[in-house]
Amino acid sequence: MLDYAVEVEAFDAQVGLLVAALEAAGEAKHTLVIVNSDNGMPFPGVKGHTCDTAHHMSFVASWPDGITRPGRRVADFISFIDLAPTFLELCGVDGPDKGMSPITGRSFTDLLQGEPKAERRFLIIGRERNDVLCRPGSPAGLGYPARAIREGNFLYVHNFAPDRWPCGNPELGLKDTDASPTKALIEDSGETDLFWQLAFGKRPAVQLFDLARDPDCVKNLAADPAFARQTAALREKLMAELKKQNDPRVLGNGDMFDQYLSPRAKGADDAPTKKAKKKARQ
Repeated sequence: MLDYAVEVEAFDAQVGLLVAALEAAGEAKHTLVIVNSDNGMPFPGVKGHTCDTAHHMSFVASWPDGITRPGRRVADFISFIDLAPTFLELCGVDGPDKGMSPITGRSFTDLLQGEPKAERRFLIIGRERNDVLCRPGSPAGLGYPARAIREGNFLYVHNFAPDRWPCGNPELGLKDTDASPTKALIEDSGETDLFWQLAFGKRPAVQLFDLARDPDCVKNLAADPAFARQTAALREKLMAELKKQNDPRVLGNGDMFDQYLSPRAKGADDAPTKKAKKKARQ
């Protein structure tokens, strides 16, 4: 945790230098600055997974000339896929409705302007693999296909292959979790340990978490009759949204993801080598 705090402190310092450069150039008030993280903490069960702490990240936007009523905290759900259409709109670039390629996100310029025009009550998340080497027969084992929906304080997770290990096979080194002192400590505790199971153990096909009471996603409520209605409703909405997106996992051909070539696996593709590229340029 101390290492992590030092990294955050270093990041803050770098952001400060960039903002100071904008101010020195007289451009700070004209510039939209967005500061956020690309994933949750690099700890077992977080980064690369479908718990809330893996996807609920810091997001700060500053733009003195453009943000209406600065200092607001906005509860609407937005995602990385919403950044591109936002930037396109702000730059006056024609969007997909004007002939551009389809884009899946939605601009949130209305939130910046303090005039919400669309409801953003839920968010779809998912994963296929974290370690890019995860392939059938590889040293990292198989990936872990999962999709989830966050609506209000509830997170519904659908694990498409509960027979697989969510962090990679233990005998292969649990490659889907970054190496760290925390990982090593939990690994040494053995598979019978509660924390080992929470971090690396196999998961049921369906999970439901009440984030208001369980922000760390420890207590699965999916089998609790008291939450049967929430579980069924969120599953229905998730599957409907995935079908709209033509997600192969719900269309019966999800195994295609397991066959994708790895950009880091030796001999995984026929991409030209540096030597071949140089020769081609000559």
